Amino acid sequence: MKSFCFEVVVCGIAAVFLFASHMRSAQADGRAPAAPTAAPGGTGNPSVFTDFHGEAPGTVHHITAEDLPAPYDTKSSANPGRVVAQPDGAWPQAPAGFKVQRYAEKLEGPRLIQRAPNGDLFVAECNPGKIVVFRGMTADGKYEKMDEFASGLILPFGLAFYPLGPNPQYLYVGDTDQIVRFPYKNGDMKATGPFEVVVPNIPAGAQLGQTPKPGTGGHFTRNVVFSLDGKKLFIAVGSRTNVADVDTDQTEHNRADVLVAHPDGSDLHVYASGIRNPVGLTIAPKTGEVWVSVNERDELGDNLPPDYITHVQEGGFYGWPWYYTGGNQDPRFPGKHPELKDKVIVPDVLMEPHDASLQLAFYEAKQFPKEYQDQIFAAEHGSWNRSVRTGYEVVFVPTKNEHALGEYQDFLTGFVTDKGDVWGRPVGVAVATDGSLMVTDDGSNSIWRVTYGK
Repeated sequence: MKSFCFEVVVCGIAAVFLFASHMRSAQADGRAPAAPTAAPGGTGNPSVFTDFHGEAPGTVHHITAEDLPAPYDTKSSANPGRVVAQPDGAWPQAPAGFKVQRYAEKLEGPRLIQRAPNGDLFVAECNPGKIVVFRGMTADGKYEKMDEFASGLILPFGLAFYPLGPNPQYLYVGDTDQIVRFPYKNGDMKATGPFEVVVPNIPAGAQLGQTPKPGTGGHFTRNVVFSLDGKKLFIAVGSRTNVADVDTDQTEHNRADVLVAHPDGSDLHVYASGIRNPVGLTIAPKTGEVWVSVNERDELGDNLPPDYITHVQEGGFYGWPWYYTGGNQDPRFPGKHPELKDKVIVPDVLMEPHDASLQLAFYEAKQFPKEYQDQIFAAEHGSWNRSVRTGYEVVFVPTKNEHALGEYQDFLTGFVTDKGDVWGRPVGVAVATDGSLMVTDDGSNSIWRVTYGK
C-alpha cells in the first residue's frame, strides 16, 4: 500500500520520515501506534505472498481472506524504492505477442490519464498543477502534438468529460480541495475559459513543501467519474491519516469514502464508506457498477492488509478504520464497534499488501486477444511499508460478466532492477482509440504504449 507521502514525492528519506511521523502523530491524536509484538493468531498462508522476484507477465496471483496472517506477524518496515535512472537495457516486459514503446518522456510526474472522445489523451501532472494533452500517433509510437490544457491547479488528479458521449461540454478535474470544470469541446488542447467550482471544500490533501493547514493533509488524490446515465458524479476521497478514531477525529469527515453528487455538485453525500484511500475509480461499461482500487492501511506487518480492487455497493462499508478484509479487527481499536463486524464487505480482488493500487480501466477495445477484452487493467505504484519490494507493475484482472473472479495476473513488469532499485512506477492506465494500452509512469516520467501483434 502507498502512504500519502508517495502521492507527492518518491524519496527514501521522505518515507523514513513519514514512518516516524506516523508514530508521533498517532500519539498526538490519541491513536495507538503499532504494537511491537505479534498478536494472537496464526501465520496464514505465506506462500500466496510474493515480491518483485515473483512478478512476471502472465503469473497468476490469488489471495483470499483465509490466507492472511495475524497482525504484527512481521515488523512494520520503512523500505521505499530508491528511484534510479532507467538502466541500459531495461524495458517494461509484457506477455508474448505484445510490444512496448515509449509514447512520451521527460514529463513532470504524469499521473492519471484519460482519453477524450476525439482520441486525445489528457494527463494530470499533480505537483506542477497542470493538465497536458497528447494528440496523434506516429509510425514509431510517439505522440504527434502536445500542449498544456490548463495550469494553476492544486494537485489535480481525476479527469472526466461531461456529458458522456461524443460531444462533451466540460472537462471535470479533481483538485485536492475542490472539484472544478473547464469548458471543453472536441479538439480543444487549451482551455477556452477559466474553471468553475462544482464541489467546493473537499477535504484537502498535503502539498509538496507546504505545511498542511490544521485538519487537512494526508492522501491528496481526488478522482471523479460519471454514472452511465450521466446523472451522478462520483468522487473518491482518501483518508487524512493511516488510521484514526473517527468517532472523535472530525478531520476524517467525508474522507475514506466514495462520495456522490449531481453533476452540478448538489446533494453531495456518502455513497460507500470505510475505504481508506480509493485512488482508482471507474464505471463498469455494461453493468454500470462503481469500481475502485484501494490503498489499505500501514504498520500491521509485511502481509497485512491486502490492497484491493472491487466493485462498490451503495451504502457498503469496507472496514476502515475499525476492520480490514471483512471482520478482521484492527488491533489498534480493540473492541470498537462490534456491531459493524458482520457488515464489513470483503473486496472482490485482494492484491499484494502495500503495493499501492492506483488507476484502473476496463479494456473496451478489440486489438488485444479476446481474453483481455472487457477485462480490467490496473496500475500498481509500488510498496514502501514492506520489507520486500512489491508492485511496480500493471496487472490484468479477469472478470466474467464484469464480476471479478478473485485473481489477478502480472501484465507489465520489469520496473525494478535485480538489486531492488526502482526506475519506473506505473500510475495511470487508459485505452487509446486504436486499442493500445497507455500507461503513465512517474518514476521514469514517461507514458508507455502497449500494443499486440504489431
